[in-house]
Amino acid sequence: METTLRGVGVSHGVAIGEVRHMGTAVLEPPAKQIPAEDAEREQGRARQAVEAVAADLIARGNLAGGEAQHVLEAQAMMAQDPELMADVERRIAVGSTAERGVYDAFASYRALLANAGEYLAGRVADLDDVRNRIVARLLGVPMPGVPDSDEPYVLIARDLAPADTALLDPALVLGFVTEEGGPTSHSAILARALGVPAVVALPGAGELAEGTVIAVDGSTGEIFVEPSAEKRAEMESAAAARKAALSASTGPGATSDGHKVPLLANVGGPGDVPAAVAAGAEGVGLFRTEFLFLDDSTQAPSEETQVAAYRAVLEAFPEGRVVVRVLDAGADKPLDFLTPADEPNPALGVRGLRSLLDHPDVLRTQLTALAKAAEGLPVHLEVMAPMVADRTDAKAFADACREAGLGAKFGAMVEIPSAALRARSILREVEFLSLGTNDLAQYTFAADRQVGAVSRLQDPWQPALLDLVALSTQAAGAEGKSCGVCGEAASDPLLACVLTGLGVTSLSMGAASIPYVRATLAKYTLAQCERAASAARATDSAEEARMAAQAVLSGE
Repeated sequence: METTLRGVGVSHGVAIGEVRHMGTAVLEPPAKQIPAEDAEREQGRARQAVEAVAADLIARGNLAGGEAQHVLEAQAMMAQDPELMADVERRIAVGSTAERGVYDAFASYRALLANAGEYLAGRVADLDDVRNRIVARLLGVPMPGVPDSDEPYVLIARDLAPADTALLDPALVLGFVTEEGGPTSHSAILARALGVPAVVALPGAGELAEGTVIAVDGSTGEIFVEPSAEKRAEMESAAAARKAALSASTGPGATSDGHKVPLLANVGGPGDVPAAVAAGAEGVGLFRTEFLFLDDSTQAPSEETQVAAYRAVLEAFPEGRVVVRVLDAGADKPLDFLTPADEPNPALGVRGLRSLLDHPDVLRTQLTALAKAAEGLPVHLEVMAPMVADRTDAKAFADACREAGLGAKFGAMVEIPSAALRARSILREVEFLSLGTNDLAQYTFAADRQVGAVSRLQDPWQPALLDLVALSTQAAGAEGKSCGVCGEAASDPLLACVLTGLGVTSLSMGAASIPYVRATLAKYTLAQCERAASAARATDSAEEARMAAQAVLSGE
């Protein structure tokens, strides 16, 4: 009998197939003592396993490329963390086996992250995956991971680590459903990049029996268990219509009455550029430069290295707009040479622009490298600072840009509620705003963006978040300046219409989402988008806001 479940849709599309469950996690190794003379050998085993797992993660990243490569390289660094390894070796020295030493050291660090209740807690799933892979290698058992199957299936998991998501084969994995996670988790972002329909934060997903046929709607978050023939036909027809609409939609982003809304791509480096170009991106709305710095957490990359990486992206969009975010270090992206190691609350501490202002040489080198990378190119370079809190922050960044001789426009990201509330003040120092809706939601609702239990508060449809967007766009309009969105909210086609109605001047997203947003925008006039935005803001919950906007746009 058909039943309906609802999670959070994070990647568009429809998947219909049999359930297959993720491989079980590694069991806890036994706590047995080893003789003192075996300690050195066990420490060697632990080091070898760590290096092997790190090498495997890097190899997976090289195969996957793009956004996935950066995520997996960061995870490899997690495996090789010197403090963790020192803790493992200390435990082995007092009698633990290699596998038990790894398990206990990771458990200790895991507890610190989980109990902090902060942004860093969102990396618990990544940490667990690294631990499981190291312990599995030491025990000589199969790695936890995606099941082997000759037939296509829908993957069910408690959560998916980036290492698993990155190498999903869309020909076999029709879609995936997880119990944990949120709309801005690593797995959600990678699912969108792969074009795999996905639903997260679905309570009880693990209880779906192996082999059960389910239909997954990655747009609405609905799961239909044992769907009827009519339901399957309905979903397949809708998917076919959507595919046809995507194929027919080309050119710059615009509403049906010609109001232009440039559709830009979020990229992490040169590896993400081909997909953005293929999707028809009109430029880059968010170039995340921190992945260049994560290659070596002990020192900043040289100016020459930075120039080469930046120029490779700038050259791909001749006469297009490329918006670069300067280094956003701290919280879940710690760098040994830049961020404090002992902050009790990293997400609320010295992060983003605050780190750079404490290390002006790092900021100066990056700004100089960007200026040199753009020399001789017709590209419209814009540079923005992350985690701007007020006018003082904005002025400090603008002054640094001028001192570095940067001829580009410079702007501020709106990720902290204070920046939205005082946007007009900030705009007296900078030339544009860009809304990072992922962090703006996290800080507005005190809800970690990686924790499924608070996913309703991470939903970008929350009316309070839409109010902050409206405050920012109104301020930009009053100052005659632009205000774009580069958070994951822009990848939701319906929400993209609402954001347009709120006055957002450009939308930036993962490349795979651009065709969906372009096709949806082209169906409605600016006036319809404005009415949908007003209707959404007049509600009291994310679900009500979504339904109200849908009703307006469907003419109900």
